[in-house]
Amino acid sequence: MTATPANLPDIDAFTRPYWDAAAEGRLLLRRCAACERAHHYPREFCPHCWSEDVRWEPASGRATLYTWSVVHRNDLPPFGERVPYVAAVVDLAEGPRMMTEVVDVPEGDLRIGMELEVAFRQEGTEGREGPDRQITVPVFGPPR
Repeated sequence: MTATPANLPDIDAFTRPYWDAAAEGRLLLRRCAACERAHHYPREFCPHCWSEDVRWEPASGRATLYTWSVVHRNDLPPFGERVPYVAAVVDLAEGPRMMTEVVDVPEGDLRIGMELEVAFRQEGTEGREGPDRQITVPVFGPPR
């Protein structure tokens, strides 16, 4: 078994629908049928009521900036090549918070509560499950 690089997700059978949707330019969430609350990161149970009756659903892709930090130094590959970058937490329109990166917004324009929209960035390849497949991750930027 090979180690997953730091910038790539460890994709398994459970999270595969999330990453496949991202590759198609769609953001998915999990929603609990028992308490009707959405959550992110994907889990096989509801973190609010512990029900296992959770399903994938499309997210709108809209979010507001909750907090951020501009990273000016990161010695871990491949992040050192990207500095400075904006590590952030956003409030998705559906309710959950999500850790992400903000792109295409000048540092001086960042404001708590600013509207953002999901975009997708190709990060690398996944080679453990057959032919190499491009991995696409959600990031957030200004609304289009």
